Amino acid sequence: MPQNPAVSAAAPHLVRRLGLLSSIGVVIGITIGGGIFRTPAAIASRVPDPLLMIAVWVIGGLVTLCGALSMAELAASMPETGGIYVYVREGWGRLPAFLFGWAQLLLIRASALGGIASVFGSYLLRSFGVDVDAHQNWADWLSAAAIIVATVVNIGGVQIGAAITGLSTITKFGALAFLAFAAFLLGGGAGASVHHFVEGGSAVQPGLFGLALISVLWAYDGFADLSFASGEVKDPQRNLPRAIIIGTLLIILIYALANAAYLYVSPVSRIATSKLVAADTMSAIFGPLGVAFISVVVMISAFGSLNGSMLASPRIFFAMAEDRLFFDAIAKVHPRFRTPYVAILLAGALGVLMVLTRSFEQLTDMFVLTIWPFYGLAVAAVYRLRRARPDMERPYRVAGYPVVPAIFLAGVVYLLVNAFVAAPAQTGMVFAVVLAGIPVYYLSFRR
Repeated sequence: MPQNPAVSAAAPHLVRRLGLLSSIGVVIGITIGGGIFRTPAAIASRVPDPLLMIAVWVIGGLVTLCGALSMAELAASMPETGGIYVYVREGWGRLPAFLFGWAQLLLIRASALGGIASVFGSYLLRSFGVDVDAHQNWADWLSAAAIIVATVVNIGGVQIGAAITGLSTITKFGALAFLAFAAFLLGGGAGASVHHFVEGGSAVQPGLFGLALISVLWAYDGFADLSFASGEVKDPQRNLPRAIIIGTLLIILIYALANAAYLYVSPVSRIATSKLVAADTMSAIFGPLGVAFISVVVMISAFGSLNGSMLASPRIFFAMAEDRLFFDAIAKVHPRFRTPYVAILLAGALGVLMVLTRSFEQLTDMFVLTIWPFYGLAVAAVYRLRRARPDMERPYRVAGYPVVPAIFLAGVVYLLVNAFVAAPAQTGMVFAVVLAGIPVYYLSFRR
């Protein structure tokens, strides 16, 4: 591959500094952000049946696990900065890889950063007893400020960003476990009941079940983000697959416990109207003190996820610039901090713009609809590369091949078909923006 002058041998390069525990922390830290604390309301409103509400979380977790197992094979075989971008490039060529980066630039990463940051801003206001609905502008500007801080932190170094993400991972995981423990142990005095799991449900429309799955997949997203920073993981052939799989399993476990706790304390109809469900659950059990505690924890959680996402995602633009599929300036590495600072600044600026112009629900739906087709292409590359490059080194092979990748791909197809049927205008707009990258590729980057 021709070497880009912007990243010549004389230029600074990314350094492998992330070990196994740090890598697991990045997976969990990015994934457990705002989803589990904010999306249950949207899911319960779309699936107003308690057992089906739990079922959509379980289905989303199983589909995600199949994707994580498949991505682990690719990550171990190609431990390069850029992750999914690299897998799509090697499996399907430069044009699909460019479209992934194009979508990352315009839709995916900006909507992800905006969605995560909006949870931070909302819970920050709630911690001071401020009505979020009445002061949404305040929440938006606080969210933008959080993105700016995460940008500065990650320019300062990958170890700093990983340390903050790791610390927040311990905090948020422990807090979710505490919430579940408190709900089942003390919830009886706050109206909790096992009858909430079987009573009070209403009919569920198939199309809305699919839209609820979009919200669930937003909460689970992050299982593959570590691959974007593969160039900075120590012993990547061993640590990447182990971190992705262990992190995903732990997330599925804690999400199941948290949702069971929510439903035990409140019926599904009440969850559907609770935008800050974790705060309302703790309020029912502990009163204002519980609200303050969980609000601070969610703020730490959201900022940790925001910081982790900022750590991983700009590496995509860095990898694209190295391949001459993006502007050379994006590939610059800071001479002192050894971080792709231009890419980080770009991601931060787009995130601020998005959080100030879109609602949380718009951001999350846009993110999932845009990135999951590329997840599907990456997982499908497992089949293609096994045939086209059978001699490729594969330190880890996906368990359950070929069934496990096929389950994930079936989930992607269901998600997209349902989205086109249930929300054709929004889905069509997303795909129109992605496909608009085709003429850009042929005019500017084909050669």
